Amino acid sequence: MDRLKGKVAMVVGAGSIGPGWGNGKATAVTFAREGAQVFCVDRNGAAAEETAKIITGEGGKAMAFTADVSRASEIEAMVAACLKAYGRIDVLDNNVGIAEMGSVVEVSEESWDRVFSVNLKSAYLAMKHVIPVMVKQGGGSIINISSIASIRHMGISYVTYGTSKAAMNQMTRTTAIEFARHHVRVNAILPGLMKTPMVEHSAGLANSYAKGDVEAMWRARDAQVPMGHMGDAFDVANAALFLASDESKYVTGIELVVDGGITCKAGA
Repeated sequence: MDRLKGKVAMVVGAGSIGPGWGNGKATAVTFAREGAQVFCVDRNGAAAEETAKIITGEGGKAMAFTADVSRASEIEAMVAACLKAYGRIDVLDNNVGIAEMGSVVEVSEESWDRVFSVNLKSAYLAMKHVIPVMVKQGGGSIINISSIASIRHMGISYVTYGTSKAAMNQMTRTTAIEFARHHVRVNAILPGLMKTPMVEHSAGLANSYAKGDVEAMWRARDAQVPMGHMGDAFDVANAALFLASDESKYVTGIELVVDGGITCKAGA
């Protein structure tokens, strides 16, 4: 229960878009259960507060902060607030993402810019402002939440999502190399098909899978997985816990796939 004892963890995207456990919410709570003080960031202040209250209700330490992490000024304020509250940042978990449907022919320029701003620019800005803190304090762990859509076609058309996550993978690799000598580790997690509120509340995904029928979408997604079922938010959270902890002190620049075997299959 003390794998993160004494560490301060900033989880960006720590809320949940709806009832249940999103990846960021589960990660924030998991980090706290392992002894971390958790700085819970979300664009939805009420969602960030809900996560922080779960943590404090279990006897942990957490603080909620509202920020649009696609904006540099709000990232700067976020980092400053965390340092004021806890004095350091040992772990940064970038867990923000949206999916919008369409091929390169179908998506609008506005949609392209919006997805890249949320999915990629947010992680760039967070790393830009957190890495100097980690370098000064002697190291840290950064975890970028990507997707297996970054390395294969998933059978549905959402080019902006897959492409922005592929760019995140390369940003993770290059940043890992450039800051390895400072003991700042940078890794990515590539979740597969997960049963989370973000997926449930994405009308585009439900329409692409099953003409808007969410239950039919769940069945279709389960059938794609060699293990026979989707993962859940705590599968991602537990992978993040390993990368956040000192157990992974010699691990940097990797893409940790958490997908029930999908990427081992031929085809989509």
